[in-house]
Amino acid sequence: MTKSNRPLSVVTLTMINIAAICNIKNFPLSALYGLSSIFFYALAAIIYFIPIALVSAELSTAWPSRGIYTWIREALGGKMGFLVVWLQWVENIIWYPTILSFIAATIAYAFDPSYAENKLYVLCVVLISFWTVTFLNFLGMRVSGWISTMAALLGTMIPGACIILLAAAWYFSGNPSQTPLSWSALVPDLTNINQLVIFSGILLALAGMEMSGVHAKEVANPQKDYPKAIVISSIVILFLSSFGSLAVAIVVPKDAINLAAGSMEAFSVFLANYQISWLIPFVAIMMAMGALGMMSTWIVGPTKGVLASALDGDLPPLFQKMNRREMPVTLLITQAIFVTALSLVFLFMPSVSSSYWILVNMTVQVYLIMYFFMFLSALILRYKYPDQERPYRVPGRYGIHLVCILGMAACGFSFFLGFIPPEQINTGSTLSYEMILLGGIAFFLILPLIIYSQKKESWKLQKHPRSEG
Repeated sequence: MTKSNRPLSVVTLTMINIAAICNIKNFPLSALYGLSSIFFYALAAIIYFIPIALVSAELSTAWPSRGIYTWIREALGGKMGFLVVWLQWVENIIWYPTILSFIAATIAYAFDPSYAENKLYVLCVVLISFWTVTFLNFLGMRVSGWISTMAALLGTMIPGACIILLAAAWYFSGNPSQTPLSWSALVPDLTNINQLVIFSGILLALAGMEMSGVHAKEVANPQKDYPKAIVISSIVILFLSSFGSLAVAIVVPKDAINLAAGSMEAFSVFLANYQISWLIPFVAIMMAMGALGMMSTWIVGPTKGVLASALDGDLPPLFQKMNRREMPVTLLITQAIFVTALSLVFLFMPSVSSSYWILVNMTVQVYLIMYFFMFLSALILRYKYPDQERPYRVPGRYGIHLVCILGMAACGFSFFLGFIPPEQINTGSTLSYEMILLGGIAFFLILPLIIYSQKKESWKLQKHPRSEG
């Protein structure tokens, strides 16, 4: 691929990052913290988001091919590379039902909010949305990048800015706030461990910066453009996420926040207050577009990572199949089948908020394991390949040590927090809650190791696997 033919610009890659990470869907969960959500976003940025962005920038420009799979494989070997890229893939399969239910609930506000509770309607929207976006990704990265750009602009940045401005207008017009806005409310009670648990949801809201590493080689100048895109997108994501969450908390009472539809609840109150409720359907469609674009970005990114592992012989040849636009069609279809099955289970669970949280939390736990190994690998690679060209390096003589140790410590502490049920959400029995989490995490860790143990030499790529599609 020549420099002139590379499809992604700094703007496009920035929009891919924003579409992949920042979404109004995440606002209601962190809004449970009220004003202190800003404190937690700042904390997450320091110990988690910024370290991931810095390490991803260094690793992506030094090893621009195949993303996190290559980084882990070079540092820890093929088995760990396969395990980590598998975790990156399955964590999204667990997560997709949450964003799909958000899309269904949001679209319902365009014509009748009561449909958000209609399981048949939700099921239809879930299946149609996911399969449609899956097939759109067959058209290649140029189309996928365009979808992400439009979704980030129309579905995340514009509605996110609007909800923040509406909240500011609401508050400064003398309307009451549903959450305290004093200085004392900014810093939470850090001695109450149960209050800290939803911090995992904030970590998930900021997860994914490493995903764009698989696209580093597709920008015109990876050494300069990729780090630039990370810096710009990080600033936008942190601003929209922290103040967007506060906007929901200002207008929706804490005990009435719906984790799937809380953002639309806030918009409905704001727009009704200004007697422009006729805008609700348009806002709902824009937000649904943003969520679809976010999902579109994640459908292709982690799947390309699994494809890289498959091409190295870690999966049977069937999973190496690509179409003429080099999109992994078999893996995309397999992923859609898994998501369809998991979505059916999600829809029949008794409590939407509790099942939503358990799925979110399990996703975070799997993510934290993956990030722990990413930080460890970045540190090892500095010593294992000291002469490797690194156009972007984590700044400071001991910068990489500080960033990686801080990141690993944050992952370990957050992993521990994830097994404590949150006070804000009724998750039922503590034992059953922890057994579901432990069982799910164990399954997703053991399965890839079993698959890897069965690999055969005949699985290794012999020629370019391309379908006729």
